[in-house]
Amino acid sequence: MAIASEFSTSLCSHCEKAIPVTNIDLHYAHCSRNLERCKICRDMIPKKHAEEHYLSTHAPVACSQCSVTVEREVLALHKDESCPKRIITCEYCDFPLPAVDLIEHQEVCGNRTEYCDLCNKYVRQRERNDHEALHSRSRNIAESSRNENVPERVQAAPRRPAHDLSRRHVLFTIAVTGVAVVIGSMFLQRSADSY
Repeated sequence: MAIASEFSTSLCSHCEKAIPVTNIDLHYAHCSRNLERCKICRDMIPKKHAEEHYLSTHAPVACSQCSVTVEREVLALHKDESCPKRIITCEYCDFPLPAVDLIEHQEVCGNRTEYCDLCNKYVRQRERNDHEALHSRSRNIAESSRNENVPERVQAAPRRPAHDLSRRHVLFTIAVTGVAVVIGSMFLQRSADSY
């Protein structure tokens, strides 16, 4: 019976941990004197580090990009995933811009057309992937029917895919950037004149 009592535990009323019964009184005296529970995250913190814990983990801070106040603990997550001023690249032109402007930019950028060398037609950027998939399916059907009728040594080499970043694409990106700079400087000039 004495062996069983040596391994029995009791819950500390301060930190709520299971402590061997033989040590519970000494543990409680030390625990209640030196530790306190954080009111926000409920972790047990040394009393002398409680303020430092709050400031480094829970204190509200303003995002340097959008000025929204968040807990310090989630600031990095906010900046990476939900800040409206975080920088995201456009899926059509790879131009970096703030997330708040992305939808409007992609509406214009996605309607831009580029010439398809395979079918000699202009295709919208937002439809480019579907368009290329259509060519790919057509090519596969044509090649499979051709493979049935033509000996292996006579088959032509497969067509090379069109370049993603064409010269026209780069020039358009430069032009859009230039227009944005001119418009921005006009707004800054107007705001400076109003003061």
